[in-house]
Amino acid sequence: MGNSSSTPARASSFSRALALLVAGTYFMEILDGTIISTAAAGMAADLHVRPVDINLAMTAYLITLAVGIPISGWLAERYGARRVFTAAIAVFTLASLLCALSPNLAFLCGARMLQGMGAAMMVPVGRLVVLRDADRKEFLDAIAFLTWPALVAPVIAPALGGLLTTYASWHWIFLINVPLGIIAFVTALRVVPDIRAHKVPPPDWTGFVLCGVALASLVIGLEQIGAAPTPWVAVVLFLGVSVASGGGALWWFRHSRHPLLDLRALRIATFRIGNGGGALYRLVINAVPFLLPLMFMLGFGWSAFEAGLMTMAVFAGNVLIKPATTPLIRQFGFRAIVLLSAGGGALVLGACALLQPATPLPVIAAVLFASGVLRSIGFSAYNTLQFADVPRARMSGANTLSSTIAQIATGLGVAVGALILRAAETLLAPVQGTTPVTAYQWTFAVLGVLMLYPVVEALLMHRTAGEAVQAR
Repeated sequence: MGNSSSTPARASSFSRALALLVAGTYFMEILDGTIISTAAAGMAADLHVRPVDINLAMTAYLITLAVGIPISGWLAERYGARRVFTAAIAVFTLASLLCALSPNLAFLCGARMLQGMGAAMMVPVGRLVVLRDADRKEFLDAIAFLTWPALVAPVIAPALGGLLTTYASWHWIFLINVPLGIIAFVTALRVVPDIRAHKVPPPDWTGFVLCGVALASLVIGLEQIGAAPTPWVAVVLFLGVSVASGGGALWWFRHSRHPLLDLRALRIATFRIGNGGGALYRLVINAVPFLLPLMFMLGFGWSAFEAGLMTMAVFAGNVLIKPATTPLIRQFGFRAIVLLSAGGGALVLGACALLQPATPLPVIAAVLFASGVLRSIGFSAYNTLQFADVPRARMSGANTLSSTIAQIATGLGVAVGALILRAAETLLAPVQGTTPVTAYQWTFAVLGVLMLYPVVEALLMHRTAGEAVQAR
């Protein structure tokens, strides 16, 4: 963001209090991206839509989040990190209240988009303030603080959503953000430094519009494929607009004097791997928390609470392995750890494709526990690797670019998971002998195949990749 600050310079050590606050807001952001998965059936009945259609509210939030992230860096430079961060918390909290008051799916999607706008300004600004003062050798510790919400929130969300939906109502999955938002707002006023730049370039509105049109058209096009019957003319039109505007955005970012997204960080091999195969890894992994509860409820006949409770096995795997992730990376290096997480992830997805209602509960729990272990290792490795060789002078641009790519992957994970599921349901409908579980089994199988790309990329990675941040 700039080299100047309106507050005295701190020692070259990241603030743990600030890191915990940013992690807390990150937890809120991700929780609201996935918590409605187990509440989908109840929300659908109340809003008079299909359960799978609720993914539109999830995707609207996540894609708006991705579109808004690039401009958050400019806003922080222009108006100051503290002001932008606190305003973001206020917008997010107000939007959560509107979500709880939604009378229909259209209103809910609009409120979720407002919520995404608030989230887009929260985490990237906070993460940059944390990382800008961290020494290279502190990166593993700093990233550890900022990674746990991405591990914990998606797997706690189904259980929490199922608990609230079963014993209260789906409205409470949004109302719980109100007291949390108030606490975060007050804390931010005290611990977030008011960092801003002396000289701020003009905002890149051309890049912002091109990027936004590309993402919105892509999501709408994918949603149209799932309609019955599929309006193929509209699908081709929206996807064509997405490709054209996306290509235009890339050209603009390469030639603009002050681009919204600085693509130069992609020349760094470790950053490119962390945001190439890492993006596909995030896409696949983030489709799972959406699909598992639906399979347990609609395929196995479980209640929302039972589905959420079983998904907690993923959380157990996350928590138990988390203290060992940093030592494992330091001991074996990024190449071995990424290969383990991606290869193991593909095998676990294959195991999910074999689950049946008659599968013993301990076996299901063991598969989900293994998924949590590998998820924790993979997220920690990719999140640290991407910044391993980024110079401090490029950290701001690299942080904005990686945040945008990560949120696009997360948002598309839900959309792609829903798309594969709809396609499987359509193709299997005329086949005799299929059950409600069959479509989910094929969906997990396809996701397992997609996970093979990060495996190949890990095999081609240099053995010494990221060694600059492995030392203590």
